[in-house]
Amino acid sequence: MKIWKRSKKLVENSKEKSPNHATSNTGKVTISNIKNALENIDDAVYKEYQTARGPVTLIYLNSLIDSLVLHKTVVSPIVSNDDQIIEAYEKLDNTNLHDTLMVITEGNTLIYFHNEQHFLKANTYSPPHRSIMSSEIESTVVGPQDSFTESLKINLSLIKRRIHQPGLKSKDRIIGKETNTKISIMYIEHLVNNENLQRLEQRINEIDYDNFIDITILTQLIEDKPFSIFPHIGMTSRPDSASNYLLDGRIIVVMENSQSVMICPYSFFEMFKSPEDYYNRWGTSSLLRMIRFAGFFITIMLTPLYISALSYHQGILPFEILMVLEESRSGVPFPPVIEVLFIELVIEVLREAGSRMPTKIGQTIGIVGGIVIGTAAVEAGLVSNTLIVLVATSALLSFLLPTFLMSNASRVVRYLFILAAGLFGLLGQMIAFVWLFNHLLNLTSLGTPYMSPVIPRAWSDLYDQLIRFPMVYIKKRKGISRAKQVKLDSK
Repeated sequence: MKIWKRSKKLVENSKEKSPNHATSNTGKVTISNIKNALENIDDAVYKEYQTARGPVTLIYLNSLIDSLVLHKTVVSPIVSNDDQIIEAYEKLDNTNLHDTLMVITEGNTLIYFHNEQHFLKANTYSPPHRSIMSSEIESTVVGPQDSFTESLKINLSLIKRRIHQPGLKSKDRIIGKETNTKISIMYIEHLVNNENLQRLEQRINEIDYDNFIDITILTQLIEDKPFSIFPHIGMTSRPDSASNYLLDGRIIVVMENSQSVMICPYSFFEMFKSPEDYYNRWGTSSLLRMIRFAGFFITIMLTPLYISALSYHQGILPFEILMVLEESRSGVPFPPVIEVLFIELVIEVLREAGSRMPTKIGQTIGIVGGIVIGTAAVEAGLVSNTLIVLVATSALLSFLLPTFLMSNASRVVRYLFILAAGLFGLLGQMIAFVWLFNHLLNLTSLGTPYMSPVIPRAWSDLYDQLIRFPMVYIKKRKGISRAKQVKLDSK
């Protein structure tokens, strides 16, 4: 915004300046006011060449281009007076100073012919980027191993080399008043639900936000219920998963400088699916899915159940187990809810500290810190050894979920259940469970029910939910996508 204001002021001032300044055919943009607008930008380069057409000035940002590409595609054709190549460049007629500056900041090279007094735009954008590697957050044993990078161009190519057809569309947008970040909305025209597409485009067009450093910020700005702790929109860093959702009739959004892409609409049950489910045999995939579902409910219920059983409902436990628990808690001075909250917070601190450290140090802190602090807390009589086992099990179960954002949501839900159990025992847990179920039923993803296909029920979708049937039985696209063609083999 500052550059724009400054540019506007400079455009106004330029009208009063000397006629010796080079001007474009609109009379608004000059070399001098471009230099003034780009002052204090050290990588801004201005190079002059003598050609058969007279003096030519090149303006570009050195950090956004490749010098070899610049020399091959711009400098050599201009010096050799290759008119055919020069005529292929886009002319910037009737552009103001702001638009001209944006051409430069997007990584293009501005070419000014002094005698003819007009600008050309040459696409020389070539920022440094890392190579394609395997995904660290969605790793699999079988199946493709490539993952998205931070380059929008590379990410689009990874998808388009999997889906070869003209129906795959990509609409580019610029969002963020300060960052001017480029995004691409992708869908398959003959599959996507038009209402979903229009709703997504409308929400993106209505966004009034300055900076988009990562696509996770965009997902939080367009989701249906921003105060919910559950993610409404899917994210993936794998091209094979993104392509699979496109073929199901979904919409994906790819952003420059973001390793993940956005998938919408998305359902609660899809948060428990792993890309590897479709590469394994159906029996193995079904077993692993059931373990993930069970892990989610056990991780939010296990330690609250410990509190309820010891604080309010000792009668629900067998006598032998109750004696073991009472013996392990014999030296603990705190009530069960304080004991659980203490050790849960210690686990959170260890996890957060480990994730902020370099990998090897973080692993050491996690293992050694957990053992040392856990042993010391038991010996000091602050917590029982039984609780250490339960909390460690609960923490491990929370990491079973393939979606990282869903794993974080389960941790928040667990604290709500702990507080409910500490206040009202099993009654509190039941109240929290009713709230959780009601909350999930009221959520929507891009206007479609979040709990689909269970509520509303879609029988064909149930072949690929808790149990993954053999692929020969999965013949229809998911109901949540509301695709135009329901069957996978329809033409």
